[in-house]
Amino acid sequence: MADEATTIKGGKVKVLLGNSAVPIVYTAPCGFTQKSITLNKGLEEVQIPNCLDPDAVDWLGRDATSLSMSVSGEGVLAAESVETWLDAWEDVESVPAKVIWEFPAKTITWTGKMHVETLETTAPNGRRVTANVSMQSDGKMTRVVTPV
Repeated sequence: MADEATTIKGGKVKVLLGNSAVPIVYTAPCGFTQKSITLNKGLEEVQIPNCLDPDAVDWLGRDATSLSMSVSGEGVLAAESVETWLDAWEDVESVPAKVIWEFPAKTITWTGKMHVETLETTAPNGRRVTANVSMQSDGKMTRVVTPV
């Protein structure tokens, strides 16, 4: 086992949106300076009674009920990608999306559909306009691990 963990830098985490071409062409919209990927498992709780001592405090059991992925990103509002974000936000349907973690020995890719939930811009006087984007998965995000 190696002495140190194998890590990656922020540029190796990619968020790509797909177009309507066949096959789909995925590109990373320009402007993100920071990205956050959240993998969520929905849980349902149930109390598990003690059959021998009904007055004992119950332990909680938890059952998995759902999986989801959310993506948030922030950076500058780039002219090269503003219409891509606006089109995805306006679309009543979820859009094709890929999330990639690129390690030296393997690449992990999730592919599926996501909704652009929020697109927020901040415009301070005399400074550059920034953008914050939030996306939520719509159905399964299929994970594929590819050795490099």
